Amino acid sequence: MPKKYGILLLFILVKFLLQYQVIDPEYQLHRDEYLHLDQGQHLAWGYVSVPPFTSWISWIIFQLGNTEFWVKFFPALFGALTLIVVWKTIEELKGGIYALILGSTALVFSSLIRLNMLYQPNSFDILAWTSCFYLIIKYLNSENTKYLFYLGIAFALGFLNKYNIVFLFIGFVPALVLSPHRKIFTKKAFYLSAGLALMLILPNLIWQFQNDFPVLHHMKQLAEKQLINQDRMNFVKEQFLFFIGSFYVLLVGIVSLLVFPPFKKYRLFFWSLVFILSLFIYLKAKGYYAVGIYPVYLAFGAVYLEMALKNGWKKWLRPLLVIIPIIMFALIFRIVFPVYAPDDIDQILPKYQKYGLARWEDGKDHTLPQDFADMLGWKELASLVDSAAVLLSKGEQTLILCDNYGEAGAINFYSKNKNLKAVTFNADYINWFSLEKPIQNVILVQDPDDTDKERKREQPFFEKVIKIGEVKDLFSREKGAAVYLLLNAKVDVNTILKEEMKKGE
Repeated sequence: MPKKYGILLLFILVKFLLQYQVIDPEYQLHRDEYLHLDQGQHLAWGYVSVPPFTSWISWIIFQLGNTEFWVKFFPALFGALTLIVVWKTIEELKGGIYALILGSTALVFSSLIRLNMLYQPNSFDILAWTSCFYLIIKYLNSENTKYLFYLGIAFALGFLNKYNIVFLFIGFVPALVLSPHRKIFTKKAFYLSAGLALMLILPNLIWQFQNDFPVLHHMKQLAEKQLINQDRMNFVKEQFLFFIGSFYVLLVGIVSLLVFPPFKKYRLFFWSLVFILSLFIYLKAKGYYAVGIYPVYLAFGAVYLEMALKNGWKKWLRPLLVIIPIIMFALIFRIVFPVYAPDDIDQILPKYQKYGLARWEDGKDHTLPQDFADMLGWKELASLVDSAAVLLSKGEQTLILCDNYGEAGAINFYSKNKNLKAVTFNADYINWFSLEKPIQNVILVQDPDDTDKERKREQPFFEKVIKIGEVKDLFSREKGAAVYLLLNAKVDVNTILKEEMKKGE
């Protein structure tokens, strides 16, 4: 094995080790992770909030034992694969061993560790963007049409993972039109590869059509409830933070496309960056939506710096440029990642606030970063549900009804009672109710902001209402979420649920 691939293997090992060390044991899985895991138990060609790819991975995780180890393994794997693609991109750009080390260091010791620590579509999204850019470079260098077909497959997989990759297409096409490479539009292979991509994503498009395009409803809700709180200048600021330790590599990579003669053929990458970022800024997108853009520019920057620092005194700068990302990563390690137990975060809360890390989707600062708060209280909630379940008589049909998908998914993951499945009118769970038999009892989980503490609404429908308890974790977003046991229905619960489901639709 060539020496350089031994170095690549070392970087991959470091990547995996870091991913398993950045979360304190007090934290549990994240709210979104539970939903994605449950999607693997209900395979379909689409879901309310995401395309089907993540559900396929969830199905694999379930076959492997459905443990937290495997939940964390796959985003780490996608991060490692992104590293490999960047490595191959540097090789394609004629970079040597120094460029490979610099580019790999810049990528590994970056915000990708944060994104790759959660089982969400974001990790594969970044891999898909990076793979598409790599295949474009391969085609520009060789004009071998097979890379257009590979590109079609990579785009389709990215689309089936997260619709965010559409912005790559929207931004890259005008850059292509403005470049000498516009001749690609005259090639039959271009349209055949586009047809291949369309064929691969068609089942999801059909699913969207058959279900009245829930993605449009999801995007509307996202815009009204989350993106409305996003600030365009904050989006711009966040772009500097993603690769704060190696920003110079990124910046050099972007500028080199305009000034470095060997990169002239890749100049369309500069304009695609301008178009894509402009679109994200206009739409008030979340900062991390754009992360997939940058790995390819780290490759450009690493190759250019290797060339620029190869002679005279400048070559002594080479080790420094490799060390800086590692030093910066070490300095921000305890701020960016949940390595502190929740009780200890008060000590450094001002630092979180300074960098905007304590700001939640509601636009306000809180005592814990939102992602951290979304990883607490779930085991406690599942334990309360189990306490309710032991009070039930055998053979009675019982439903666990929650207020949100995080609660339902966490109960399904942590509960010791695998005979009962939690559902909610929220997200995809609305399609997963089992109402074949009459519901006799309900274990009800209510959000912390629910005002009906005595369950006056449900009391007329059940013979007995018992409050089991509520989540006590001070730092959890679910603090105050309460569990009630509603026994012996006096009405047709199934009919009521069906009416509520129609409202949810």
